[in-house]
Amino acid sequence: MTRASVTAYARLHFGFCNLSLARERLYGSLGVGLDRPAVCITATPADGVRCEHEVAREYAARAVSLLDVPGADLTVEGEFPRHVGLGSGTQFALATLAAIARAHDVPVGVRERAPELGRGGRSGVGVATFEDGGFVLDAGHPTARFTTDRPALGRWSVPPVAARHPIPDGWRFLIVVPDASVGPSGDDEDRSMRTVVESAPPSPSDRLAGVIVRRVLPAITEGSAERFGAAVADVGRLNGTWYADEQGGVYRPPAGELVATLDDSPAIYGAGQSSWGPAVYGVTDADRASASREAGRAALDAADVDGRVLVAEGRNRGARTEVGRRND
Repeated sequence: MTRASVTAYARLHFGFCNLSLARERLYGSLGVGLDRPAVCITATPADGVRCEHEVAREYAARAVSLLDVPGADLTVEGEFPRHVGLGSGTQFALATLAAIARAHDVPVGVRERAPELGRGGRSGVGVATFEDGGFVLDAGHPTARFTTDRPALGRWSVPPVAARHPIPDGWRFLIVVPDASVGPSGDDEDRSMRTVVESAPPSPSDRLAGVIVRRVLPAITEGSAERFGAAVADVGRLNGTWYADEQGGVYRPPAGELVATLDDSPAIYGAGQSSWGPAVYGVTDADRASASREAGRAALDAADVDGRVLVAEGRNRGARTEVGRRND
């Protein structure tokens, strides 16, 4: 019996290119794949779905139906926190789908199937990093496709990749996850995003276009962590002007206090909030990795919150799949 394990990795989401209905294309996001934390799903063929993990069981039931296979016995070997800004939902869903497909030896295109799992509707970064890792800028959607109500599952396509670059080996990313309320998800996230988009002014997107084209892309191409960090931090601040009413400021509390402390550290080239937070990132390099960890702990102390601090490398490959045999 085939046993398939799929390990999928976290990502950072630096923000969107445009949230205004006054511009030609909507969304368009940028982010990077990380080498940690990760989710690992193991699947073997079965009749029906057998899984003790509630979230994985839900995704598995959808995957079994989409793939038209009898079922799967699923085990979650490892996972990371959901709804904190590191993209666990998309990685969980796609890893489950891919593991079941490989266990049954049936082909699957995760990009094509992601919308049927409820993923990739606005940002394409999570799907793109699952596929191939790296730094990703996606093209978003034509604004004319925007609808007031959320489309039914599968009634959208994942935004295409507009640019992808390998993350330099010497770069590192500090991640600080405070023990704080999680960001919105599901229907709450849809309502928040709809509110933001319907009232978003176009001026931040015009500034963002300049930052991304003249600063972010040259920095990743030339391998300058210092310039890249400063540029993506500005992307985050500009995005925060759109979200301020929905999240209680340019950053979701307590992310603002964490970012402010990290900005004062010489070990950090630029800091910001990943997606809806509360996770905060800092761009650094291998030489400053230890000092950046200390800066992360100092930021938690300054904000008077507990939390987790880690330093990750960029990942320039997609999800890892291992296939073997299980003897019953």
